[in-house]
Amino acid sequence: MKTIDPTQLELLEEKVIKINRVAKVVTGGRRFSFNAVVTVGDGKGHVGIGLGKALEVTTAVAKGKENAKKSIMKVPVINGTIPHIVQAKYGASIVFLKPASPGTGIIAGGPVRAIMEQVGIRDVLTKSIGSNNIHNIVKATMRALLSLKDPYMVAHKRGMTLQEIFGS
Repeated sequence: MKTIDPTQLELLEEKVIKINRVAKVVTGGRRFSFNAVVTVGDGKGHVGIGLGKALEVTTAVAKGKENAKKSIMKVPVINGTIPHIVQAKYGASIVFLKPASPGTGIIAGGPVRAIMEQVGIRDVLTKSIGSNNIHNIVKATMRALLSLKDPYMVAHKRGMTLQEIFGS
């Protein structure tokens, strides 16, 4: 996992993916608390996700943001899309990501869309299959983004040029 320069941590934007209210039943009734799934990114290929839990929504979001800053990773973005098709699974959730031509937009559901916007991807086709659990979908999406290979690095390792790899 590649990290971001500490001076750039202030430039990150946050987006709340989901806020969930949970209840603990005690003798006096129910005690409510909140958990928040938050994503942070700079729109230039860096993204992180975090989970925060607290008795208040604002505190849960703040904890989630701090947690997300610790898990920032670099994603290869080429011309506003991803370099190749990728699939990832986490739990019972499967996420497919497919590059799209310019002008397509982000074709994705809620959690995947939020992550793609934070990364800075403008054109992508996605599909999530299996469980609709937000936590698993987010983790599967991050796993898929982490498995993307940068075409420049692949070309360098093979001792080829980009034109030779893509056949054009």
